[in-house]
Amino acid sequence: MSYLTLARRVLASDREAAQSHLGLSVDMADLLLKLSPEQTQKLASSSQVLCFFRMSTDAMLAGLAGRSSEADTSAVAHDALLAA
Repeated sequence: MSYLTLARRVLASDREAAQSHLGLSVDMADLLLKLSPEQTQKLASSSQVLCFFRMSTDAMLAGLAGRSSEADTSAVAHDALLAA
């Protein structure tokens, strides 16, 4: 649910950048933005994996995993979204 919510929020604020970072087509972005809260919840609770890792280097994953302070939580989420 967190991933879908974040993806929808980023798509709503800067669609072109979000599509690029998330690797989404125009049609997929449209579909995600049109989902009702009930549809989003149903999709989030399904057993299907909706995202995958697109790490280009081991260092990127190590850098994301290496942050440990609570102050870095939002930075980790942002970095993870960009890496997705």
